[in-house]
Amino acid sequence: MVDMPEGHMGEGFFATKLSEVVGLARKNSIWPLPFATSCCGIEFMATAAAHYDLGRFGSERMAFTPRQCDLMMVMGTISKKMAPVVKQVYLQMAEPRWVMAVGACASSGGIFDTYSVLQGIDQVVPVDVYVPGCPPRPEAILDGLMRVQDLVGQESLRRRNSDHYKALLESYGIQ
Repeated sequence: MVDMPEGHMGEGFFATKLSEVVGLARKNSIWPLPFATSCCGIEFMATAAAHYDLGRFGSERMAFTPRQCDLMMVMGTISKKMAPVVKQVYLQMAEPRWVMAVGACASSGGIFDTYSVLQGIDQVVPVDVYVPGCPPRPEAILDGLMRVQDLVGQESLRRRNSDHYKALLESYGIQ
């Protein structure tokens, strides 16, 4: 059960702020876009299966089209040739959008410190949550999803219009 947000309660009514209601709705209906390239994707498949059940967090509907998703989960090794594709997929997602880097390779390049491997996807898109591990256990991926839910539930409706957020996107070359 989800607790009611802070507000004024009484018999027959409940009053709260619109931003808290929107945050509650958003955090319990995140649609992930799995962007899996290697072994972390296999762990994610286990997370979405019946034993761990990603659906109990409201993220059951995985869409493989960026226009219907609001959480991009990048899992695995990303080569430098793949970096523009990651950025393009990110740009095709509707606002508000969040990014989770799953595993050591997506977070920092992992053991592949070579000329062809991107040393962390935060070089091309802003990352909200990092999930450590090589590969991370399904419990760690679920923990990362809960951290994203915490961010989504507490985000102000106007944060995306702030100068700080616009400067962050401009630092990545995103208009």
